[in-house]
Order: sequence, then C-alpha cells, then structure tokens
Amino acid sequence: MKIEIIATTVQEAKVAEANGADRIELITGIAEGGLTPSYGLIKEVVNAVKLPVNVMIRPHSYSFSYSEEDINTMIEDIQIVRELGANGVVLGTLKEDRTIDVNSLEKLLPVAGNLDVTFHRAFDEVDDQEEALEIILRYPQINRILTSGGKANVTEAVDRIKNLVALTVDKPLHILAGSGLTVDNVDDFVSETGVVEIHFGSGVRMEGKSLRPVDPEKVREIVRRFQ
Repeated sequence: MKIEIIATTVQEAKVAEANGADRIELITGIAEGGLTPSYGLIKEVVNAVKLPVNVMIRPHSYSFSYSEEDINTMIEDIQIVRELGANGVVLGTLKEDRTIDVNSLEKLLPVAGNLDVTFHRAFDEVDDQEEALEIILRYPQINRILTSGGKANVTEAVDRIKNLVALTVDKPLHILAGSGLTVDNVDDFVSETGVVEIHFGSGVRMEGKSLRPVDPEKVREIVRRFQ
C-alpha cells in the first residue's frame, strides 16, 4: 500500500515523512482543491525530506479547462519542478465538454519527461470515467489517476473505484483513491475496492479540517494499518 499525504508547508512534509508516509503531494490553496505551490516552497520541501514529492500543476481554480496562456504557465512550472529535483507532477486537463483535453495533455507530458505523473481529480469532472480512463491509458507516462470515483466523498463510490481498479489490473497505471478517507473508514474501503494507493488531505489533519495542520498521530495510525 502506498500512502500519499497532502502537504502545504515544509513542516507538514516533515511530519508526513517522520510518521511513515510514502509520498507527498505538495500544493497550496488546499481549500480550493490544490494549486501550484511557489518556487520557494517546492525547493525547501524537496531539500527537507527524502520522500518523493509530487507537485500540483494547476494555475487557477476556475476550472480544469485551460487557455493557451494557462498551458504556457503550466509548462514553465513543470520545468521548474524538474530543475528543483521533485519526484513528479500532478496535473489534469479537460475540454469545455468535460472530456479529456488531449491536445493540452500532449503539450504538458513531453515537458514532464521522466517525472512521475498523476492525473488529478479533474478526472472526477468527466461524464464517462471509463472512457476517460481508456484515453489516459494511451499515455504510459501517466502513472496513476487520483479520483474519488466522481463523488464528493470516495466512500460513496466504492463500486466505481472497485471497477476502475479492475480495469487497471496489469496496466502501467494505478488508481489513487482520495477525498473522504479517514482513520475510521480506510480499512473497509481498501478491503472492498482493492486499491493499492490511498490519498489523504483533511482526513489526517487536526480536527479533520483542511486548514489545520497534519496530525502525526493520524498519519502514524494509517501507516500502522498497512504495515
């Protein structure tokens, strides 16, 4: 089991590492679903921890449909992520009709090179997730899809996640389940869906609130469940 923790500060990244997490998703703007963090924050986190650090590439929270200027911004941000030695990037692009924007994706992926790539929860905005999955599978650079199965809370999408996991068996891509997982519900969820990667935001924060710091005890307890 791979356990990914959202970090918004250097201290949170250190807490995630010290308590057994496997990977960090580094973002800013957690209340907006995650935006691209600053150059300085990326640099400091990468230098502070040995864990893989995957950096959100999302220039704004208006939508997942991006203009040419947005794509140029994302390209520059990916280049900075590579220069600073982060492990990977977290990105996603949609067209206005809520299908995968292949043209934009094909501008971003070459810049990512050999970075680890996660297609983020833009996937949860599409109307047909199976069709979207088939499109994403055409790009072997993409290592995983972060998804809540199209629901606000992933625990309401057990059957959908189970199906997506089944569709990616023996494929070079994993389903990273997130949004709504907590210490209390993660055991049953993993058992029912068969996911091998899980993602935590507010579920490992103090008082379960997104704008509170990461709680080391919650991280430690989740890691203990899957050792």
